[in-house]
Amino acid sequence: MVYRKSRRWLFVWLLPALLLLATIVGLGSYYETNDDTVLTLFLQGRMSAVPITSLHLYFHGVAAPLAYLYQQWPDVPWYGLLLYGLLYLATALLFRVLYRLLRAWLRPGETVLALVLFFLVGWLEHAMWFNYMRVPLLLAAAGVWYAAARPARNTALVIGILAFGIAWLIRPSAAVLGLLLAVPGAWWLSGRRSWRVLASAAALALVGALAVSLTRSPTAATFRRLDVLKSNLNDYQLLRPTPRTATDSLGVRAVQHWLLADSTLVNEGLFERALPLDATYFVQETVPAKLRETAQLLVQNYFPLLVLLLLSWIWVARRARHIGRREFVLVQVGFGVGLLLLAGILKLPPRLALPYLDAWVLANGIFMLKRAERLPRRPWPVVVGLVAVIGLYGYKTVHRRQVLYAEQRANSHMLRSLAQSATTLLVADGLETYYKSRSPFDATWPLSGRILSLSGWQSLSPEQSALRAAHTGTRAVPDALRYLAAQKQGVQWVLTPAGAELLNNQLEHMLSATQPAVQLRALAPDSSYLPNQPQPYVPDVQSVK
Repeated sequence: MVYRKSRRWLFVWLLPALLLLATIVGLGSYYETNDDTVLTLFLQGRMSAVPITSLHLYFHGVAAPLAYLYQQWPDVPWYGLLLYGLLYLATALLFRVLYRLLRAWLRPGETVLALVLFFLVGWLEHAMWFNYMRVPLLLAAAGVWYAAARPARNTALVIGILAFGIAWLIRPSAAVLGLLLAVPGAWWLSGRRSWRVLASAAALALVGALAVSLTRSPTAATFRRLDVLKSNLNDYQLLRPTPRTATDSLGVRAVQHWLLADSTLVNEGLFERALPLDATYFVQETVPAKLRETAQLLVQNYFPLLVLLLLSWIWVARRARHIGRREFVLVQVGFGVGLLLLAGILKLPPRLALPYLDAWVLANGIFMLKRAERLPRRPWPVVVGLVAVIGLYGYKTVHRRQVLYAEQRANSHMLRSLAQSATTLLVADGLETYYKSRSPFDATWPLSGRILSLSGWQSLSPEQSALRAAHTGTRAVPDALRYLAAQKQGVQWVLTPAGAELLNNQLEHMLSATQPAVQLRALAPDSSYLPNQPQPYVPDVQSVK
């Protein structure tokens, strides 16, 4: 009994820690998008006038403690430590489920090998190419599977619901998607008894959504609605621009460039007037292109999991009907339709694609291990084929690491080159270009002063408008920019040429007879910056005639 417990501790708790640590040390860890850096900057107080208490859309109830920790110990990477701790928890819960299933079929050494191989092809990217959306999605699914694997244990139910609840706090939509993806695997783990954990998680999500909705301020509610609307255009291509006035044309261009801060241009009325949903155009033109892009992504990046799916289909097709083939086929259709809907209507970037395929492969694996009468002992052709596939995937992973590491160094160099010690406020458009591929464990920041971001989803945040007001006395973007343009010391401008052109158009469009004209021009137009790369700008302020 003691030996069995120690072996379980090794498989469930130590092995995931070693694998995650080996990935971070051997390959590094890099942010997939700029979102994680933006969230960290908010939590560090670099993008707000005062320490934040809420991120409004994400990290419900978690943002304030993280912000406090950054105030007390700013050199500790609290954001990365929290999310990697939760990723470790998700990995350990999943390994506990897989260990219970595999030990009935495999010897201890074979069990370790199976777990390691799955980590290499289906989980390693989560640790190396990091994004905060992956964590709640994986944690929610793993928590549900953990509870479903031990349906008679109240302790397992509590742990599973707690894991789902934490995932929901980090990002509600990702946790709900994780719950949906976990349903087939949970059903095959414990049948009707799985409804206890599924219903509990669904109820928790509904109560949480109601609580957040009732306590959300009007400003935060507007932030959320505009965040959804801009995603419908820029992320999902659901909307077709049809501006009819010069003001709306300027507003549409601003949204397309992610210049979202000016509420006089970018507001709900703009989307109603100039950015309608054209269903015919979307279905005929946009969806086919998005599906082609998704197919290319899956084949190029996740071919090992596609091979595992194919092998599971072959295995079920060769078995007798009594193992539940019809049920299995229905689940495959459900996963396939869900994949098409996500990719066609919304989008399926790597941070969603890999968790989705993980859930699909794991559900099929659970079905096979629960329904099989026996497993093939030495399927050497399959083993040789899988080894070849894993070798190709290993080569691709090493190449990705080289690309991400080079991008990390280049972006860090560009940020350092923009640093000015006397800066108290950095007015930025497109600076997010340099946020990608940063390490979650790098708490240092090369730029001094606070960041007033004119572009990106963060420019919609109430904290950014409060920061404008704190430095200029007004939340109105044109007036705030004119005020900042008149400041000779402490304000640094970093803009893209396209963003600067749009801002010049906005400033001219909103100009009144009593206001000075402002023109933003590149500080060094003949430098080595790329055509649309963020670079230093200076404002020219003309006197009122």
